[in-house]
Amino acid sequence: MEAKTNTKPSSLRWAILRQALLRKTRESPDNQSPSAIKRISRKTHQGFNLIPGQVVEDHVNEESNFRDVCICYTLPVDGTPKIFVRQRVNNGVDLNDFEVSDRYNVDNTGLVCQWPSEDVLAYFCLSHADMFRSKRVIELGSGYGLAGLVIAATTEALEVVISDGNPLVVDYIQHSIDANSTAFGNTKVKALTLHWDEEVTYNISNTFDVIVASDCTFFKEFHNALACTIKLLLKNVGRSEAVFFSPKRGDSLDKFLEKIEENGLQFSITENYDSEVWKRHQGFVAGDDTWPSYEKDHCYPLMVRITL
Repeated sequence: MEAKTNTKPSSLRWAILRQALLRKTRESPDNQSPSAIKRISRKTHQGFNLIPGQVVEDHVNEESNFRDVCICYTLPVDGTPKIFVRQRVNNGVDLNDFEVSDRYNVDNTGLVCQWPSEDVLAYFCLSHADMFRSKRVIELGSGYGLAGLVIAATTEALEVVISDGNPLVVDYIQHSIDANSTAFGNTKVKALTLHWDEEVTYNISNTFDVIVASDCTFFKEFHNALACTIKLLLKNVGRSEAVFFSPKRGDSLDKFLEKIEENGLQFSITENYDSEVWKRHQGFVAGDDTWPSYEKDHCYPLMVRITL
């Protein structure tokens, strides 16, 4: 058993950066245990695997010199439609990523991988297509945007905006929108670089019926801006709501919900919201070896519904 470390999180993050830049994935940073780094990064190759996907293309991106892959997701609904998502190969990172993060005051987690909560969100949207039909929908902090693409392709939404604050991520979203353009029918779909602040969101305020997001509450410094953005974007007439899927991650979700209340919004939390997701969660808790590092607090997304 490895000993616990008392190293500060900032030191651990620099250790992660050192690993990425040296590209020595088998080497643990000096005096840091692999479990300590995992505690900070929380990057995972495991997931709920609710929507099966396989790599159908692998090539070097001429603009970034990273290896990109195109993943074909087969949606478990009538007609078995397919969605193609372009993303980087896991572990791809360079100094430009951190420069962009610093310049725009955003994190770069959207470039890391398709996160498990996004898979759960996309599956939930498939199972509840009626809530999006003829609605204007926006996905916040979407990363590679699987959920937004699923909504656009299967729910007959009026419009779907797939957004992220990192312009490098948004470039990937636009590639995926272009690759799936024939799957959207009459639904308008666009990518958007969206920062969670009042100045940027003013021109689209009070226009969306539904907001969706997954695992966007980890960074506490963004909590208030995210709560304000939700309030600005939701329609203030008729029925509108934001649906978030977020693990507790210590007290991060609780702290975010405090900001939700401070901004005059209401919320409800549901733990068991889908029988299939719950069954897989229980299997992981019981020790299913397909996800050996599974921890409920950090891995299982609760459903939070937010209203004006």
